[in-house]
Amino acid sequence: MKKDRFIPLRKTDLIQACIEEGRLTCEQQGEFTALCHLIVSTLHFEYHQVLEELKDSYAPFDPNSDTLAVTQLNANVLESKQAHFSERFIQVLNAANFEQVTDQDLQEALQEESLFKVRLAVEFEDFEDVVFYRRGEYQQSETMSKFAGLFKKTITFTNYDKVAVYIKFKDENYFKYKKTRIANFEPGSTIIKLFQNVPKADLEMLFPNSQVRMRTIDKAIIGGSALVGGAVVLVTKLGASLLVLAGILSYWFGLTNKEVTITTQELLALGVGAGVLGGFVFKEWSKFKNRKLRFMKALADNLYFKNLDNNSGVFHHLIDAAEEEECKEAILAYYFLLSEGKPMTSEQLDTKIEKWFEDKFDFPIDFEIFDALGKLERFGIVHSNAGQYTAFPISSAQAKLDAQWDALFNVVSAPQTQ
Repeated sequence: MKKDRFIPLRKTDLIQACIEEGRLTCEQQGEFTALCHLIVSTLHFEYHQVLEELKDSYAPFDPNSDTLAVTQLNANVLESKQAHFSERFIQVLNAANFEQVTDQDLQEALQEESLFKVRLAVEFEDFEDVVFYRRGEYQQSETMSKFAGLFKKTITFTNYDKVAVYIKFKDENYFKYKKTRIANFEPGSTIIKLFQNVPKADLEMLFPNSQVRMRTIDKAIIGGSALVGGAVVLVTKLGASLLVLAGILSYWFGLTNKEVTITTQELLALGVGAGVLGGFVFKEWSKFKNRKLRFMKALADNLYFKNLDNNSGVFHHLIDAAEEEECKEAILAYYFLLSEGKPMTSEQLDTKIEKWFEDKFDFPIDFEIFDALGKLERFGIVHSNAGQYTAFPISSAQAKLDAQWDALFNVVSAPQTQ
């Protein structure tokens, strides 16, 4: 299975793990911690600006907005804001080390049987845009019970730690033409959701318009029960009514010349038969509806514990995740360049970090080396020469980052007029 870019440690724990390596002096350890705090603060400021951009771009499409719209935006402005939001949102997902769920993965998920024994149908034509991203892919085993626990089977499936869903519905004209009753969403709106612990086979349950359908085995169980019950009712309770009804129909269709005289007793038999038949049909229909309701409850219960956030809350969550990942990448790259004390190529540094992480935490990762070095070069705390990278001493790196931090808040006062 492909290694994840996600670094499964809190940045505080990662800094402590670097210090505990023992490759820095006591003085350097304090300086290194202070430098890490500067890196964290700088990236936090940068991502705060990204968050404000996302909030402004998403505001016209937010179905949960509780603020007044001061101006009416035209179609061109709305389209521009939608495009900007989509672009920025995908950048944040990539920075948070999420991977896009491919069309092939999605099709496989739709074809596989759900782990919680519910068959779902999704109307893809309702969507203008659908994007799924996931983070943390691994194999998991679970024991499933069958036939009231008489049989058990262990299955292995692909599980995703986090799944982000970005969906834009088609406009109101589409749903009017389709004559679809709109209940749970607003046409033209964009919904964003974040889920956790989602089996690949159950991705279809994350769609907002997914509908529960009866599986073949469920139809067979209900149909078989109806046939057996119907046969019993037919033989034991509807015999007299059917004889009367058969006589009436035979006379009407000319199959016999014998007139049928319907007495009070026969009318009573027909009435009882109709009542029994109606009760039987209602009972079987109730069984079908109750079984479907149980499946819908299973779906709702499953989603309740998997849902992490919705709409604007999602990109608040993802901004924090992206900031965390960016910090960890920069800290790891700088630490290993510093502790080696000699120039290294990007390939050498990448290999060293991935090996260290796997040896120390028994967790293979695909380290984002170019992204990490790009941040360090932007901060001006590493030097590159002919493909070889060298870390500036901690004191110099602190001074450079400190100067950049101060520059962020240097407001030049306008000259006062007399």
